[in-house]
Amino acid sequence: MRRAAKSLVPLLPFRRQRLRISFDIDDTLACQALHSDAEPSRLPAFIHRWLGEPLRIGTRSLIRELRRQDCSVWVYTSSGRTPAYIRRWLMLHGIHVDGVVNSVRHRHALTARGLSNAPSKLPCAFDIDLHVDDSEGVQMEGQHHGFRVVVVRPDDQQWAQQVLDAVAQVQRQLARQQLVGRQVTAPQRAEVFSS
Repeated sequence: MRRAAKSLVPLLPFRRQRLRISFDIDDTLACQALHSDAEPSRLPAFIHRWLGEPLRIGTRSLIRELRRQDCSVWVYTSSGRTPAYIRRWLMLHGIHVDGVVNSVRHRHALTARGLSNAPSKLPCAFDIDLHVDDSEGVQMEGQHHGFRVVVVRPDDQQWAQQVLDAVAQVQRQLARQQLVGRQVTAPQRAEVFSS
């Protein structure tokens, strides 16, 4: 009697899902002088007053590090700022974003899902793995609607490290989920990241 040879399935290299992270604008990326210093600029001040708001210090280096980690960077705001305005404002600071969700795009996503108890933001509708916001209310919505939020205070000088720590935690979670063979298209439960 011949024994059946064990089938050796070659192990495929682990392919990490590209993490998609979004940032709120007001009191998260756009700072007020009483809360945070602004990123320095090589452009004259009148151009920034005309074309944009002060950008929170540490944003450029944070985005650069997220890009180095192969993250996709988005902006998600409930304001009526246009995507063109947001992209131009960030480009003044040398920052490129992969996507912008404003109030118009957000409403379309809610309508498409027929949500009656509409959250102010719904990052999972745009395959966003982690949202960065200053609002604890958005964090509570995340717990209720199943999306991850890290809350950063407007005056927190260590905010960028807090974001990087949350990104590392999400990357570990997604890696574990991929290793057990689950396809993750949206977070299965909300994660709370607090300072």
